[in-house]
Amino acid sequence: MDVAQPPVVAVQRRSDADVPRKGWPVGIPAVAQLLDEGLELRPGVTFLVGENGSGKSTILEGVALAYGFSPEGGSVNARHRTRASESPLSDWLQVRRGLGSSRWGFFLRAETMHSFYTYLEQNPSWGPEPVFHEMSHGESFLAILETRFDAPGFYCLDEPEAALSFLSTLTLISTLNRIAASGGQVLCATHSPVLAALPGADILEVGEWGMRRAAWEDLELVQHWRSYLAAPGRYLRYLID
Repeated sequence: MDVAQPPVVAVQRRSDADVPRKGWPVGIPAVAQLLDEGLELRPGVTFLVGENGSGKSTILEGVALAYGFSPEGGSVNARHRTRASESPLSDWLQVRRGLGSSRWGFFLRAETMHSFYTYLEQNPSWGPEPVFHEMSHGESFLAILETRFDAPGFYCLDEPEAALSFLSTLTLISTLNRIAASGGQVLCATHSPVLAALPGADILEVGEWGMRRAAWEDLELVQHWRSYLAAPGRYLRYLID
């Protein structure tokens, strides 16, 4: 019996893409590398980890839009938009989909979830649902995980830990592991060393070097957190007089 491929096998530059030679976002090393070399996405969970401005969210957004998601998040069926702010990267990319894979998916981005909840209220399609606006930020995120992350597919998450406590982040880890075990695929941009510690995940460290695969324990993110938690005073004495 043939085994279905993951929803996304690779992302690469479109052959007809008219990409400028400089400017934003092509001036970001990781974006330039993606356009020059493409990116093979492995089955399961892939984390993009890096500092602010390194390009991880720009890449995630570009892949999500090239896959067919709405710029402000939601499922593959959601079509809502308030203010255009995305980069042109998705126009330059093409997604090579896996044979026999599911077309279902969900794009979760923290900064647009409030407007997405309003969209859900105005366009009910799932039957009775929680009133997301009446929940805390973290509770609403967990409710989305329970109601939308329930089938194999392609899931893009942009810094989902922003709304979550430590214990809720562990719940997210369990959800991502379940998706991977069922044949789904996840691409997630994160600043969380807790989330990036998911066993078996592929980690791409993004920075001035572009993108490189890295082990969790070798990430700059992990090293910084370990040093800070071991001795906060060494950092704070330079910040607080």
